[in-house]
Amino acid sequence: MNRPITGFHSDSNRDWVAELSCGHTQHVRHAPPFTLRPWVETAEGREAQIGQLLDCALCDRAAMPEGFESYQRTADFTETSLPDALRNRHATKAGVWALIHVERGELEYRIHEPIGTTQQLAPGKPGTVIAEVPHEVHPRGSVSLYVEFWRKAR
Repeated sequence: MNRPITGFHSDSNRDWVAELSCGHTQHVRHAPPFTLRPWVETAEGREAQIGQLLDCALCDRAAMPEGFESYQRTADFTETSLPDALRNRHATKAGVWALIHVERGELEYRIHEPIGTTQQLAPGKPGTVIAEVPHEVHPRGSVSLYVEFWRKAR
């Protein structure tokens, strides 16, 4: 899944690491002849790459970024109290992930493009909401659930 570059930092080996809008990071090296990224070697080159897309394999696997922490959760919802906003297509902001916890019953979790899949969530089987990826949920009968939001630890 392609994600915009939001910044850069160097690691302990002085290699450059791209910071992505999803919260993941990815090493970016100029290693000819296999990887050609001469722009990474200058501050101007890196600055010019801000906003450019980089493929994030960790988002493809719905892997929560390292160093994230839970910071908020919704009230408990049932099939009758679940807000329309959650039943319809919506997405979290950049850098905000979530876990959908089903406490009772079953919930259909539809993840839109670029993933395009549907999951059935049940107690003990939470759904991972990937930052900025459109999704929606639909109760399958009687259900109780809440959503827990995660972001980079401060």
